[in-house]
Amino acid sequence: MTEEQRKHLERRLLEERARVVGALGQYRSRKRETSSDEAGDVSHYPYHLADEGTDTMEGELDASEAARETRELGEIDDALQRLYHEPQRFGRDERTGHEIPFERLDIIPWARTTGDLPAR
Repeated sequence: MTEEQRKHLERRLLEERARVVGALGQYRSRKRETSSDEAGDVSHYPYHLADEGTDTMEGELDASEAARETRELGEIDDALQRLYHEPQRFGRDERTGHEIPFERLDIIPWARTTGDLPAR
């Protein structure tokens, strides 16, 4: 991997990190707003039971997405750690030691394995 490619991947990791942190911040804001809205209601009866079910489902989907993004943030931080402190490990398949193709790293810069790339 060239120094130019390494710098490009560092920028990609930092961009992806900012995106994930922003998304988690939005989730926290929505969660706070929902909690404060519920706390301020004297009566929390939905117009219809389906409304309550929809609200519950949306909350669960948001929580699931936040959990996925939290894991992704951990992967990104681990990749940055490898890039800065163990550059010989960055961009190498953890199972085989082979170099991960730049095209894969450009899409998923925190990739730890070569994955199953489609044949060209």
